[in-house]
Amino acid sequence: MQHGVQRYLIIRCENANRHYTTEFVQQLFAEEGKGEFSTRINVLGHAQQGGNPTPFDRNMGTKLAARTLEYLVTQAKEYVDLEKGENKAMDSDTATLLGLRGRRVVFTPVEELANETDFDHRLPLDQWWLKLRPLLRILAKHNSTYYTEAMDVPAIEGEMD
Repeated sequence: MQHGVQRYLIIRCENANRHYTTEFVQQLFAEEGKGEFSTRINVLGHAQQGGNPTPFDRNMGTKLAARTLEYLVTQAKEYVDLEKGENKAMDSDTATLLGLRGRRVVFTPVEELANETDFDHRLPLDQWWLKLRPLLRILAKHNSTYYTEAMDVPAIEGEMD
């Protein structure tokens, strides 16, 4: 830690050990670090969305975690020179977010996402799901006037009919 980047990531399964909880691990690193670095907890998953995870959720989580770790290893091999102690991660593809685009799991550079986001309202500029409202009203048997805008949804690149 004295010579390299002072950012580290610990990934832990929520039920890995009943004694070594996420909070315990964070407190341990904070105490042992003696002010050399800060520690934070970021718990992802079903607690953010409510309810228990379904088999689909667990499967998707596993796939996203595997894809992320594979990407991190690839990035480390490409941009970190262990012999010289240098980190050359300066390209836009080194600061990315993982997400779904259509049916594909992709890493998108943060710079691109900034151009696609309405930061004042914390929303994407293209809210494609709003075009589904007429269909949802029909399915909910809601009395309303329906527009044909949902019929004009553009095809997503790479998807099959």
